[in-house]
Amino acid sequence: MSQAASHSPVRSALQGVREAIPLLGGYIPVALSFGLVATQAGFSTLEATAISALIYAGASQFLFVGMIATGAPLWLVVAMTLLINVRHVVYGPNLAALLPRSRHWPWLMHGLTDQVFALALTRLPQLPEVKRFSWFLGASLLAWGAWIIGTAVGATAGEAFTARWPLLGEIMPFALPALFLTMVAPRFTDKRWAVAMGCTILAALCLTLVGWGNVAIPLAAACGALCFYSTQFYTQRFATNRRRES
Repeated sequence: MSQAASHSPVRSALQGVREAIPLLGGYIPVALSFGLVATQAGFSTLEATAISALIYAGASQFLFVGMIATGAPLWLVVAMTLLINVRHVVYGPNLAALLPRSRHWPWLMHGLTDQVFALALTRLPQLPEVKRFSWFLGASLLAWGAWIIGTAVGATAGEAFTARWPLLGEIMPFALPALFLTMVAPRFTDKRWAVAMGCTILAALCLTLVGWGNVAIPLAAACGALCFYSTQFYTQRFATNRRRES
């Protein structure tokens, strides 16, 4: 029996759900934190939840509510939110080569986040092509749903949590960066990835130190991507020249 004939979309989606469960360790604490921050900035529970459902962009949401709360002009809020999320221009082409054609992808790309991208980039090549769409659907919907629910809970009960356990307020914001670090760490075993990520970290640190923290993420990501593809180009060119010489 062929893989296509024996394929169960529901089973593949449930596999994506199971494999995305570890992401919740980072998503839920930060979603709770965002819900609390949004209500403290003057947003209602419904508005905070709608932001998580429609924008769904992690750091951009914190920037969004902060700028709105300080009275920043709407055009600047939109521009800064888009600038921080410009890294998705890099994510899309990397995943496109691994994904089957479907008219539903424009909708599902709303579920593409840093952590879902890292997980998909690792798992999709290991899956038969017929399972990849359903797997991505399950993984992305779990992450999105957990983010929305976490925001709603944080907006309604976040102050009660932090009042009862003050340390939570300091720990929660670090959960998502910690999760992402554990997912990218294995890439340091590859020299090109190690050089690219080292360049990204150094660029982000330098930009933050000089006061450009708001644009550090997209600019550092661009530096890392440029470094990776430059290293790949020169490595391939060097290998080609050696073959010609031999």
